[in-house]
Amino acid sequence: MYRTLHWWLLTVVAVIGLSAYYAFPLKDRINLGLDLQGGMHLVLKVDTSKLAAEARTDATERALEVIRNRIDEFGVKEPAIHRQGEGEIVVQLPGVTDRQRALEIIGRTAHLEFRLVADDPELLKQATAGQVPAGYELLTEDSAPLVVEREAALTGDALTTAAVRFDESHFNQPIVGLTFNADGAKKFAALTTQHVGRRLAIVLDGKLQSAPRINEPIPSGEAVISGSFTPDQATDLALVLRVGALPAPVEIEEERTIGPLLGQDSIRKGVRAAIVGIVLVLGFMAVYYLVAGLVADVALALNLLIILGGLGLFNATLTLPGIAGIILTLGMAVDANVLINERIREELKLGRTLRQAVTNGYTRAFTAIFDSNVTTLIAAFLLFQFGTGPIRGFAVTLTIGLIASLFTAIVVTRVIFELLLRAGCLPAGQAGLTRLPMLHLIRETSIDFARWRTPCLTVSAIVTVAGLGYFLAQGRAAYGIDFTGGQLQQYAFAQPVDVEAVRGVLKTAGVGDASIQQYGESRNILIRTAGDTAAQAQRQLTAAWPDNPATLQRVEQVGPSVGRDLRQRAWASIAWSIVGISLYVGVRFRRWSYGVAGVVALLHDVLITVGALALTHRPLSLELIAALLTIAGYSINDTIVIYDRIRELLRTVRKTTLTAVINLAVNQMLGRTLLTSGVTLLTVIALYGWGGDVLNDFAFALLVGFVSGVYSTVYIASPMLIAWARRPRV
Repeated sequence: MYRTLHWWLLTVVAVIGLSAYYAFPLKDRINLGLDLQGGMHLVLKVDTSKLAAEARTDATERALEVIRNRIDEFGVKEPAIHRQGEGEIVVQLPGVTDRQRALEIIGRTAHLEFRLVADDPELLKQATAGQVPAGYELLTEDSAPLVVEREAALTGDALTTAAVRFDESHFNQPIVGLTFNADGAKKFAALTTQHVGRRLAIVLDGKLQSAPRINEPIPSGEAVISGSFTPDQATDLALVLRVGALPAPVEIEEERTIGPLLGQDSIRKGVRAAIVGIVLVLGFMAVYYLVAGLVADVALALNLLIILGGLGLFNATLTLPGIAGIILTLGMAVDANVLINERIREELKLGRTLRQAVTNGYTRAFTAIFDSNVTTLIAAFLLFQFGTGPIRGFAVTLTIGLIASLFTAIVVTRVIFELLLRAGCLPAGQAGLTRLPMLHLIRETSIDFARWRTPCLTVSAIVTVAGLGYFLAQGRAAYGIDFTGGQLQQYAFAQPVDVEAVRGVLKTAGVGDASIQQYGESRNILIRTAGDTAAQAQRQLTAAWPDNPATLQRVEQVGPSVGRDLRQRAWASIAWSIVGISLYVGVRFRRWSYGVAGVVALLHDVLITVGALALTHRPLSLELIAALLTIAGYSINDTIVIYDRIRELLRTVRKTTLTAVINLAVNQMLGRTLLTSGVTLLTVIALYGWGGDVLNDFAFALLVGFVSGVYSTVYIASPMLIAWARRPRV
């Protein structure tokens, strides 16, 4: 590199400049996800089952346009509305806090009809007796039954506008004034002229709103809808009537609503975890590797800048899992720097000059660094492919971070070393000063790891099978609502409340099937139900504790069919990641035994984590699937590093057994494995301790998986190669 240093230096400067340009100012360049700024994420299904065959074809597009117009009239800033798949519409509403009102505006069909009321008392008597005459329908107005004609004399298609008015004769009660177009006004005038004295039912979405008597012809082309409306209800009704009816009913298949206070709390805790994690990593590298550690710290700082610049360049959305991805990526980026520094240490130990040691260190570490990052990228790609919402944000952040770490570890640190060597800031081969100062607390061991392979494999098999069995025995309880369907509500009370007291209040309100638990602090409560009970539950909790108000912080709702689909996609993503990693490792090492052994270790770590989640009663969610895929990608990293050393030793150490070679490789790389995993665990500990309740389960899964990864690398992945007795060719 030193011969073309100026070109590499220009490349680094260009990357820094572009990253800074696309990263700053942060508030303008990077969009915050709904889980950070608050708002609603909805997936709507257009029900076309009752439409004629010729009207199904464009129903979703027409519904999309109506919903977009309603949201524009509602005044939501920067909404995102788009079609997804067949008959689905995705709606994202940043900053919306009135959940129930938003759902009413978006989901109301708003099919308005004007129908004549039957004036024959015999028809009413016959209908109330259970025999509704053909062509009629029995509706109620203020609990009073009315028989109305099924066929509408006029519909909302004839409207030009609808606006809120106030009825001065009834204490300024809000009403909705309607104005018909020319054709509608003509029909309305004829209708009221021909049926003076009869009542005209105003029916909205099959429900009777009012039934005023026609006292005289109305040629003005105007009408009103009266009722016990609040100003907001009247405003919203006027809005949906003004925009127009949906061509078909829509159902909420998935909902994720985050309150602004929870979003701000997530930002605060996420940033705090990031600061703690970064300080721990930078501090460790500077203390342990001294000058080389400071070089790595510069690379890590640039790594963070590139991640932010990448998010800005691709107009990506930063989510709470995305913040976790940034923290985790910085920890994983240390792996490459540790590998390079340890390789440089080995070269110096062999008597190389510092320049030779640096050159050889980067050359010999490159293969392991590249392979380990590619395997994690495979997991990140599949996470994006099968994930949704914030999980895709995590996958994007992880991908950008991995690519950035490759660049900073291999290029940036090398350029800095070359500049320091040329400037004479470091000893470049002078007698007696051929060693780059570094601490060396973990010395090379001489443990016979292969000797323990049989008991370790046996214990691991028992533990993984037991954990998997416990997970499967829980059935639906092992899964969160993401995969089973249902609704989750999170409330924050002003003061701590008793779970059993909450259960009693909800039971009297008819929500007896709810699962209730404390979440984080004792004043936070999680409620899981099979259906949508959020409005009902919030009313009851507010009424039960008027002096201890409950704030609805989060609502997540998933339909059962969506839950099944997400569950299938989640397990498919894990299966495909295992296949992809196995194929890649097998091809790179030219022996399928490497791929199979590596995947067995990977599966061990994933299943150990699944069992730990089940034992600690943490239901499997989309975030935890992201954690499992991250574990799958990271678990193979240390394994690849040891495999790379085994491959290297097989080229140089000829007269010995495969068992001896594997033992030697594991002993030589044990310190490196402990260092890389330990530094990454510092970031996971920061997430677990300071990342808040939302990231707690995610961090716990990573903690278990990464610790298990160290064990499986040493006692499963490497010793399993001995099962193939013939020494492999290289």
